[in-house]
Amino acid sequence: MNVYKINDIGELIKDNTYVGRGIVIGLTANGKKAVSAYFIMGRSENSRNRIFVEKDNGEVMIYPFDESKVEDPSLIIYAPIRIFENNLIVTNGDQTDTVYDGLVAKKSFADALRSRKYEPDAPNLTPRISGMLTFDDGSFRYQMSILKSADPEGRGCNRYTYEYEPIEGLGHFIHTYVCDGNPIPTFCGEPERVAIPDCIDEFTEKLWSNLNESNKISLYVRYTELATGAVENRMINKHLL
Repeated sequence: MNVYKINDIGELIKDNTYVGRGIVIGLTANGKKAVSAYFIMGRSENSRNRIFVEKDNGEVMIYPFDESKVEDPSLIIYAPIRIFENNLIVTNGDQTDTVYDGLVAKKSFADALRSRKYEPDAPNLTPRISGMLTFDDGSFRYQMSILKSADPEGRGCNRYTYEYEPIEGLGHFIHTYVCDGNPIPTFCGEPERVAIPDCIDEFTEKLWSNLNESNKISLYVRYTELATGAVENRMINKHLL
């Protein structure tokens, strides 16, 4: 087993009908841009009834596409991307706000998340996945986290935090589920190592075209130029195509 292998993210997801929600963070091959991406998938009508909306301040919110079809808003409507000072927060739930509020209170990324655990959606007990990019003087570092149930009954929460120094062309990919199932098996192991190209359109296409056609919902990709802070992004909503 080659622990240093850098995978093609398209190959990782193309034959997987349900990886759930996913976060990718890394650095372009030319070393010039920090990359973050977030996607959502859904199996039920309630989960699929969502779109991404980018706000004027660069943050992203999830809203229902058809408000009349909303069954339970608590786990599907949230801000997956928020910004606090030089930090870009990306998560799969309302723990985005938890991290944001923690930073305001001078807490670390990991400390802020200690107050949270996996989602209360038994029998799946969906893990909460989170990431944060911290920019500083033309560079950045990033952290990722997963909060997952300790057992099928949800008798405890295991909290894992990973901190990375960026390497050209390398990203890390964490997603909520291994694959489809009933209950759905939770993501296992460390975030997967994936290749990050220089071109945002190439990376966006690789992600969107390889996510399962029936279950994919929305994708947001952001490239941030380290030298200037300039942001380029791509957003795809299946409901709006």
